[in-house]
Amino acid sequence: MSLLVKICGLSTRETLDAALDAGADMVGFVFFPPSPRHLALNVARRLGQAVKRRAVKVALTVDADDATFAGIVEVLNPDILQLHGHETPTRVADVKRKFSREVMKALPVERPGDLAVLPDYARVADRMLFDARPPKGATRPGGLGAAFDWRLLEHLDLKLPFMVSGGLHAGNVAEALRLTRAGGVDVSSGVERTPGVKDIDIIRDFIRAARASQELSVR
Repeated sequence: MSLLVKICGLSTRETLDAALDAGADMVGFVFFPPSPRHLALNVARRLGQAVKRRAVKVALTVDADDATFAGIVEVLNPDILQLHGHETPTRVADVKRKFSREVMKALPVERPGDLAVLPDYARVADRMLFDARPPKGATRPGGLGAAFDWRLLEHLDLKLPFMVSGGLHAGNVAEALRLTRAGGVDVSSGVERTPGVKDIDIIRDFIRAARASQELSVR
């Protein structure tokens, strides 16, 4: 199975083009005002049109209401809705039904007990994303540059496709993939110069490192 590489939090045409040209499989756009990567809908429309089916478009939201989803779907026409908040399994199923999009649910991981809710989400989501649990007082649930203990996923038995996120960068993505056997990786802060400001060269380096780790694993 081919590794999926997602570059999340893209906000400019230049960095979007860099991610696409480097071979990103998924490009993520953030719709959450507290995030430095938050996009206005008019900007999202322009960036979404520029993708031109070269990659899967993912819209990241945090506990969004139906009106917010409707606006995002109208301007971006995303392939996947990424739910990165406290959405319940019932809410995940509701979003999937109402907006007829594939849904990826993010699950914060810090200790083994955090995986107890996984079966409930696996019944309704199309794919899962495992991310580091944010520290107390954090203003947003992801994009903080923190990693979790990937060994928690070593013996994961999950039929759904899943990705790992949180603190990834070109120097550690191979280890994350080795331990988790994930089908995809999702990076945001790990390809930035400063919060919210992506770096073209770092994007390229990350995608190159992720692809190289997959090549090594199949030899």
